Formats: sequence, structure tokens, C-alpha cells
Amino acid sequence: MASVHAAANPRFPAQLLAKARPIKVVFFDVDGVLTDGSLWFSDAGETMKRFNTLDGHGLKLLQRAGITPAVITGRDSGALRNRLTALGVTHARFGTEDKLPAANELLAELGLNWSQAGAMGDDWPDLPMLVRAALACVPATAHVDVLSHAHFTPAASAGNGAVRELCDLLLHAAGTFDAMLQEALQ
Repeated sequence: MASVHAAANPRFPAQLLAKARPIKVVFFDVDGVLTDGSLWFSDAGETMKRFNTLDGHGLKLLQRAGITPAVITGRDSGALRNRLTALGVTHARFGTEDKLPAANELLAELGLNWSQAGAMGDDWPDLPMLVRAALACVPATAHVDVLSHAHFTPAASAGNGAVRELCDLLLHAAGTFDAMLQEALQ
């Protein structure tokens, strides 16, 4: 698909689209971003998570557009690993509370730098990534101290389409959204 630089549209102002245009990788937290932040535990101690299919499809669309989704999370679970595998997300770091070294490592692997990176997080452990990212995104349900660092706060809540809104922004900025939508309509 040819990349056409998107102009402002009703969903995203021109200034935000310009900020999103150089993004080639996006770091996502899980709890409070890809999920609503609730943690469910079975009697056996297994962690269960609920993921939104809109968010999942958005991550697939990013990959088709050449934008790499990467997950950096302080937790690890079979449910999360299974979901990421199903979505084709191959860049992930699990069980890491200090997220900056993991993000720097992934940037080096991808041959990218922070001017090409976006990040979406909701709490203090995400701040080192958010303050360095060219595009910092936080769900409206994020901690108040994290909200103040956002370039973009989706209308949808965490675990309920917030990630998809960020994906749509990035697809519009890359100029691929309209062609992908037209392809889906056929």
C-alpha cells in the first residue's frame, strides 16, 4: 500500500497526526492498557485476563502497516503469552518491573530510536518509556501522574478499545487507514 500523509480529520487533529507519523514501534503495557487492569485469580492461583478483540485486531493492523507492536509488562502469564502468539506479536518482555532497559534492548534489536517509538502505559513503571517516546499515550483510567505526560488519551477505556484508538491514529498518520478499510469492505 502506498503511504499517503494524512491530513487532519475529525478523529485526529493535524498536529497529533504529525507527531504520530514517524512511529515505527509502540511499546504496550498490559494490565491497565491491554486489559482493564483487573487481575483475576483461579483457586489454583492461575492468573486470568480479559482481552478486547478490537484492541487485538488493531495490533494486527499495525503489523500489516509495518509498525511493530511490542509488549513490556511486569507480569507473566500463560493467558498473555497465548494471546500475543495468536496476534503474531513477537516482541515482548515479561516479568520486568524496570521497563526502560527492556525498551532500549528492543529498540536496538529493531534498529530504531526513541524518536520512532510510541508508548502506551498507565502507571509509574511506564513513565520512563512515556517520557522518552515521541508519542506518549495513556488510557483515561491511568494514574493521574501518568496522565499529565500524555500526547494522546483515547476516549475508550483500557481493555475496551483504547489500544485500538491508538492503532487507528497510527494507521491514519501512516496513510494506510483508508486503504485498509476499503480492503475490509470488499
